Amino acid sequence: MIQVRRATADDGEVIGVVHAASWEAAYAPFFDESFSAEQIKSRLTRWHDRVASPEGLIMLATVDGRALAFSWSMRSSAERAEIYSFYGHPDGWGTGVAAALMTETLHQLRADGFTTVHLWTLRDTPQSRRFYAKSGFTETGATTERDFGDGTPLAQVEYELELGQPSGQAAIVV
Repeated sequence: MIQVRRATADDGEVIGVVHAASWEAAYAPFFDESFSAEQIKSRLTRWHDRVASPEGLIMLATVDGRALAFSWSMRSSAERAEIYSFYGHPDGWGTGVAAALMTETLHQLRADGFTTVHLWTLRDTPQSRRFYAKSGFTETGATTERDFGDGTPLAQVEYELELGQPSGQAAIVV
């Protein structure tokens, strides 16, 4: 059974496990082995402080009690939110847990008064790009480069979704 809820201060460790496993599967191939290992390790411990902070929205999705996906969103302007992190553990890929998480994340962002949400994803990650398109996001045409710390910038593309007014209904396809 899939359950989605706001993360609590006790969820830092399980979010780190999800982030590390997902990052290893999706991003590690873009980097040399030692840098990837360092990045995976750092993702295991960075969530404790973020979850304890009152800033932003961190949602956690579980399947039969096991954490398999999370999202982290923050305000980027008056009525616009940005999804900074959206990760699913590879064991949850294809189960519907990510779609349930996206639905609840967007519902909560709309309830919090946001009318638009955007995100950046690596250009060369077709699986994530398909997921965002299936979730109703469209490419804005904006691109940027991100250096994860190894000196090799990777191309990112921006996606956006209009949520509509908080009291209205937005068309969200998942």
